[in-house]
Amino acid sequence: MSVLVVTGTSTGVGKTVVTAGLAVLARSRGLSVAVCKPAQTGIEDGAPGDLAEVTRLAGDVPVSELARYPEPLAPFTAARRSGRPMLKVGEIVTEIARLEAAHDLVLVEGAGGVLVELGQGGFTLRDVARAANADVVLVAAPGLGTLNHTALTVEALERSDVRCTGIVVGALPEEPDLAMRCNLDDLPRITGIPIVGVLPDGCGEWTSAEFARGVGAWFTSEFAQAIAARTSVSTSREVSDSP
Repeated sequence: MSVLVVTGTSTGVGKTVVTAGLAVLARSRGLSVAVCKPAQTGIEDGAPGDLAEVTRLAGDVPVSELARYPEPLAPFTAARRSGRPMLKVGEIVTEIARLEAAHDLVLVEGAGGVLVELGQGGFTLRDVARAANADVVLVAAPGLGTLNHTALTVEALERSDVRCTGIVVGALPEEPDLAMRCNLDDLPRITGIPIVGVLPDGCGEWTSAEFARGVGAWFTSEFAQAIAARTSVSTSREVSDSP
C-alpha cells in the first residue's frame, strides 16, 4: 500500500479532507507521506488549491501539483479550452514513482470521479491507478443516491482489475437521517467493500490540532494497521503514456 489513490463517487464528496486525514493517520504511525494532485481545476494561478488545504490540515507534508487549469471543468476539457499542455499518464506515474522513492506512502488525489478525463487520450484516474499498481480509497457521500454511485464506481474499478481497498464516508452529519444510517450498513453489503472510515461533517473547517486529535477515531483499526504495514498488491510498475 505504498501508493493510495483517493477518488470519489463524484465531486464535492470530501476527497481533499479525506486525503488530509489519511496523511495524518499515516504520519501518526511513523510513516513519511507525500501527496500528489495531478490536476487542479477551477483555481487561478497562485491561488491556494486543494493541496494548500491538505497542508493546512495535515501539516508539513510534501505536495506535488502537475497541472492547473482556471476553469472549473474536467481536466481534459479545461486543458483544451485553456490551451495549456495536457497531462500524460506517464508523467503522472513517473512523478508518483519519484515521490514513492523518498516516502513510505504516496497519496494521489484525483479530480471528480474515477472516470473523469484527466489528459491526453482521455485517460482517467483509473488508468493512473492501474499503471501505478496502486490501491484505491473511494470517498462516498452518506445520503440518498450513494448506493448506486458507489456500486458503479467499484464496478468500474473492478473491470480494470484495480483494487478498491476501502470506502470512506466523507462527511457524516452529527444527526444522520434514516437513509444515511441505513447506507452505513448497505454500502459494504452492496459493493463488497468495507467502510474503513467515516469523517464528521465540517471537520475540514477545524484547526490542524483539532483535526489531528480526531483522525484516530475516524478510521478503523484494521485499516490503520494496513497503512502502517504498507501492504501493496504489487511492487512492479509500468510507465506508459497510454492508458
